[in-house]
Amino acid sequence: MFGRRPDGRRIKGIDPIVQITPYVMPMRCDAQVFLKHRADIEAMNRFIRQQRTEKQERLSHLDIMIAAYVRALGQNPEVNRFIVNRQFFSRNNCSVALTMLKDPDNIDLGETVIKPQFDLTDTIYDVRDRMEALVAANRGDQPKNFLDRLAAFVFKVPGLPAAIVALVKLLDRYGICPRALIDELPFHAGLYITNTASIGLHDVNHHIYNFGNVSMFFSIGMTERVAVVEKGEARMRRYMPIGIVVDERVCSGAHYARFFNDMRRYLDHPELLVEPPQSVRFDPGCEYHQPKPNKA
Repeated sequence: MFGRRPDGRRIKGIDPIVQITPYVMPMRCDAQVFLKHRADIEAMNRFIRQQRTEKQERLSHLDIMIAAYVRALGQNPEVNRFIVNRQFFSRNNCSVALTMLKDPDNIDLGETVIKPQFDLTDTIYDVRDRMEALVAANRGDQPKNFLDRLAAFVFKVPGLPAAIVALVKLLDRYGICPRALIDELPFHAGLYITNTASIGLHDVNHHIYNFGNVSMFFSIGMTERVAVVEKGEARMRRYMPIGIVVDERVCSGAHYARFFNDMRRYLDHPELLVEPPQSVRFDPGCEYHQPKPNKA
């Protein structure tokens, strides 16, 4: 309301061609663009082994993926925008919603969603520590986070789920949804990511929800072996497939291209994520920070 929301601030001065798109495509499902990328998992594995042997630091492919997103976002703030009521807002946080198994050894316990928030100056170690703290807090068969507890409660009362969702949608539309609720809901984040490889599935191009304001979705699939030619010789090389869906209305194609080029560079050279960036960019008047995490 009045240009401000708990999770963002309205921005102006947008290119008219970009600004007209929410009127042509009023819903996120109208504006989905589907992409595919293969990340060099061999380069990631070399980096992970080197960190383990030389620095006794344990890292995962997911740590690298999210750290690359955070670092690329720090140079391309335009990607961290969202649209509500055909108005453009700049998000006032760097957040990632992540679907995880409550117990990796027992898929019958189901899944939950965590939403860590990052600072644009985070190193890959900061990203890992933030994620590990939330993952550890949400393991087990009992509802741990707000979303789990809310779902366990509302489904006991017939008709209550529909009423609550309708109310939240109404409040969100006018920017008066409580900050405490938005901070917990996974549908209000810059990126939603799921590791389908952890349950034995290939990558998918997952839809973006019309509910909330997620503008980007990543799906990490099972490792693929692809024939390549290197130094005149053919060999099989391993890649991590990523299904990507974005809301094309958020910014221009040129901004998206620069963002994904930056992400690809960090995925291919994860050693660049060890040190904090020399500088970061924000939309005008939309600077934000997140306290550094305690080491897990």
